[in-house]
Amino acid sequence: MKSIAPLFLLPVAAITCPAYGIQYLSVQQAQTALYPQANQFTENFIELTATQKEQIESISDVRQRWKQQKTWKAYKGDEFLGWFIVDKVIGKHEFITYAAAISAQGEILNIEIMDYRETYGGEVNEASWKSHFKGVDKNSPLELEQDIPNISGATLSCRNVTNGVKRLLALYEVALKP
Repeated sequence: MKSIAPLFLLPVAAITCPAYGIQYLSVQQAQTALYPQANQFTENFIELTATQKEQIESISDVRQRWKQQKTWKAYKGDEFLGWFIVDKVIGKHEFITYAAAISAQGEILNIEIMDYRETYGGEVNEASWKSHFKGVDKNSPLELEQDIPNISGATLSCRNVTNGVKRLLALYEVALKP
């Protein structure tokens, strides 16, 4: 006599979605990737005021979700290299955690995707796509499909990471610029 128990499990298996998520880099690994010459990172978490959040939104036209922004100062000896910032944006349904390196002059040095939890759109972690952010600053329009290419199948991830970088450049102007 055959057991019919597996037949009862089929509906459960059919409605259970597999968990998906990739951690590409830890904070320390992202710091090393973005500032390989740095030998010291000083934690400098910023508590934004309501006015600063409004200024960031006004400059970037992107909502500043968080009151606290995780930033570090990167140094090589006594030389200040720039800012290392960890941020999150929503992909389609889940958060994408990424890090950005902003020079002391307010220019993006590069970005790294740290955690990607969406099922589709992980192509935003390709070096060729991330390289489009190098050298952009507050004067760069950062428009998807004009300044930053869109990746078919990853449109929301591309758009939201682009908007996140735009917001971090506004954060630099409002709260980090010397």
